[in-house]
Amino acid sequence: KIFQAVVSCIGSDGTIYIIPKSVETALNKLMAEIQNTFKGLGLLIPYCWKKGEACVVRGSDTVWYRAKIIEVSGSILQVQYVDRGYIESIPQCHLYPTTFYTGIPPFCIPCQLYKTLPIGNFWQQDAVDYLQELLKNEEVEIHVEELPDNPWDKLSISLYFGGMSLSSFMAYQKYCVAEDGQDIQKLGVFEGDLSPSYLLQPLPVPGEIFPVTVTHVVSPKEIYICFDSSGNLTKCSATERAASCDSESLNKALKWCNKIVKTLPHLTNFKKELPCLAEYVDGLWYRAKLLSVTQLVPVQILVQFVDYGTYLVAPSSRLRHIPCPLLKYPVQAVRVLLAGFRPASDDKNVERIPYSPEWSLKALWAMLDCVEGKHLSASILTLSPEITISLYGDDKNLVHLKLIEMGLAELDE
Repeated sequence: KIFQAVVSCIGSDGTIYIIPKSVETALNKLMAEIQNTFKGLGLLIPYCWKKGEACVVRGSDTVWYRAKIIEVSGSILQVQYVDRGYIESIPQCHLYPTTFYTGIPPFCIPCQLYKTLPIGNFWQQDAVDYLQELLKNEEVEIHVEELPDNPWDKLSISLYFGGMSLSSFMAYQKYCVAEDGQDIQKLGVFEGDLSPSYLLQPLPVPGEIFPVTVTHVVSPKEIYICFDSSGNLTKCSATERAASCDSESLNKALKWCNKIVKTLPHLTNFKKELPCLAEYVDGLWYRAKLLSVTQLVPVQILVQFVDYGTYLVAPSSRLRHIPCPLLKYPVQAVRVLLAGFRPASDDKNVERIPYSPEWSLKALWAMLDCVEGKHLSASILTLSPEITISLYGDDKNLVHLKLIEMGLAELDE
C-alpha cells in the first residue's frame, strides 16, 4: 500500500511516527472535541498515577492532547502523546486522568525503515537529530513493505521525500546501510554518473489557444513561456493539466532539495548542457544547465535556469549535482519567437540591446510592460525551425500592437 502522510516526530531510537493524510479530518474532529470537554488546568489534587494509564495532557501550546503514562517519577511524569508519538516529561498539574477516547485507536503509526541497518546497530543521536530536522511536520510518501506480527509494533516502510528514498539518502550520508542498496544510485549524486539530460515539455496542438505566463524576455521577439493551467479561457487541455501537475510536484521536490542541498556534492564536471542545481540571487536553489565557462580564475560559469529561461553567471560554489528524481520533470519554460512584427526601421532610439542590436532598449521595456504579471494566452503557428507563436494580452489583442502604436516595431506579414 502506498499513501501520503505527515511525519509528526522522530523518536529518540529513530522510530518515525507518521499520521496518514487520510485520517487528518478525523484527528482534527477529535482534537476539537477534547478541547470542548477539558478546559482550564489539569488535576490539582493528589493522584496515584500508574504506568500505561490513559490521560489527557495540556501541552506547552495550551492545547489538550491524548496521552499515556510512560514513567512515574515523583511529581514529574513521562508521557507519550498517543496521536503524535513524542515523549515529554511534564508536571502532574498539567495532566488529567480519563477513560474518554480510549476506544479510538492512535492516529499516528510508529514506523521503521525497511531493510535499513543503522551504523552501530542503533540510530546515533546526530542521525536522529538530522531525521528530525529533515522530516518533522513534512508530507512524505509511504510504501508499506512489511506488517508487524504484533499490531503495536513498528510498521516496516520505505519513505520517499521529493521522489528520493530516505534509506538511500541516509546511507549516502553514512548514517546507515541499506540492505538491498538498489535505490542508492537513484540519488544521482555520484561520480561516474551517465550524462543526464532534461525532458522537454510536450506542446499543445498548433492553432489551439492556451493560457501562458511569460517567465523571461530576451528581446521583444524572443521570450520564454510556461503553460498556465490557472487560466479560464477554455477547459484545460491534457497538456496543460499534465504541465500543472508536473509543476506542483516539481515545486515540492525542489523544496526538499533546498533542505538537503548542503549534503549534495559540488560540480566538478563543467560539460555544456549538463543539468545541475544552481543558487539564484534569492538564496534558493533551482534546476539549471551549464552553458559555458566565462572565467577561469576564479571559475565563473554561465548557467540557465531551465524552468524560467533566465541566465546567471555563478561561481562553482553555487552549483551542485542534481538528484536524479528532479530529472523526471519536463523543463517548465519553453523558448518561443513571437510572430507578426519586426523592429521599426525608423526607431531613432540610440540605446540598443547589446546582444540584439536590431531592437532598442525602449522596445524591450515596452514588451516587459505588456507581459509582466499579465494573464496571457498564446497559439502556436509553427514548430520548426523555431517554435513561433501569436501572443495575446489581457484584452485578447496581440501584445505587439502596443509596440507598433509606440513606433517601436512594425507589422511583418
